[in-house]
Amino acid sequence: MTEKLTTVLGIDPGLDRTGWAILTRDARSVLSLQACGLLHTDAGQELPKRLHYIHQELSKILQTYRPDQIAMEQNFFLKRAVTMANTVMTRGVIILACEQAGKPISFYPPKRVKLMLCGTGTADKKQVQRMVQLTLQLDKAPSPDDVADAVAIGICHLKTAPLTAMINVKAAFLEKLKQAKAQQLKK
Repeated sequence: MTEKLTTVLGIDPGLDRTGWAILTRDARSVLSLQACGLLHTDAGQELPKRLHYIHQELSKILQTYRPDQIAMEQNFFLKRAVTMANTVMTRGVIILACEQAGKPISFYPPKRVKLMLCGTGTADKKQVQRMVQLTLQLDKAPSPDDVADAVAIGICHLKTAPLTAMINVKAAFLEKLKQAKAQQLKK
C-alpha cells in the first residue's frame, strides 16, 4: 500500500527577501520539513531584474519539489506605500509562477498563522519560530524570520487544508441538493 503524501510550498513574499519552505504531511498526519531557503534580491538592482530573479528561482523550486499545493502569506500594510507596492508586485510574480506550474494557492493572514501555531494571533517572531521548531521536532528553529514564517505558513496550511476541503465538499453537496429540490418543485 502506497502512503499518501501531501507536499506544500509555504511562501513569505517580499521583494528584498522571500522565504520559502517545502513541507510534507504523511497519511498519519506527521509533518516534516523537506527544504527551505531565502530568495534575496539586491536593493541596488532595477525592479524588473529583481522580480525576474524571484520568478525564475521560484519556478526552479516548483519544478524541483513539485508541491501539490502552495500556501502564501496574505499581506497587510499599515505604512510605507513603496514597500506595499513592491511586495504586491512580488506577490504577482509568485502567483504567476504558481499558475504557470498549475498549482493551487491558498492565502493565510499572519494572525491566522500565529493563532494556528501558537494559540494567539499576537505571537511574536520568536514564539512562532519556537513553535515551528517544536512542531517539526527540529534541532533548532529555522532562520532568518522570512524562512521561519514560510515554514509556519506551510504548517498552517497542512493543518487546516483537510478541514477546509471537507467544508467545501459539504457546501457543494448542499448546494447541489438545494438545486435538485428546486428542480423537483418546478415539476
